[in-house]
Amino acid sequence: MHEDSDETLMLAYAQGDAKAFEVLYGRYRQSLYGYFLRHVSDEPTANDLYQGCWEKVIRGRKRYRERSPFRAWLFHIAHNHLVDHYRAQRSTAPLPDSLAEESTREPPAQLAEDDRSMAFRAALAELPQEQREALSLRLDAGLSQEEVARVTGVGKETVKSRLRYGIRKLREVLP
Repeated sequence: MHEDSDETLMLAYAQGDAKAFEVLYGRYRQSLYGYFLRHVSDEPTANDLYQGCWEKVIRGRKRYRERSPFRAWLFHIAHNHLVDHYRAQRSTAPLPDSLAEESTREPPAQLAEDDRSMAFRAALAELPQEQREALSLRLDAGLSQEEVARVTGVGKETVKSRLRYGIRKLREVLP
């Protein structure tokens, strides 16, 4: 079963094969969670979005068709789920700074890695939403430019442009 294609596994899951779902979940755990974490930079929110996305996959399993790769279908759901999250956030006020998370002491090597990760996330957060989305779908999801275009509803040339400008901006601000 581990050698089966994603599409075959999803079709099997749609027919009730829970083991097929477990394999898909394992294959996409890192990339899907990373996709959300890059967008929200907040682990609890990323976890909520991650779980919510899988819930949508579970509810939509009967509607899955093999017309496009499973990876593109999954990240299309993730993209839409993230858009819904941002829409809901517009109506809520930000938390006061006094509720910010306390920092914990960590070993120097971990702090250096955390600093690099935070710098990358901060630089990514400064990109326009369209560039950030294209980069996340390409890097986290491993989608091709054509698949990113399908997920986001724009042309391939637009995706190429967003990727190029996003990478250029990241190179300008990151050491």
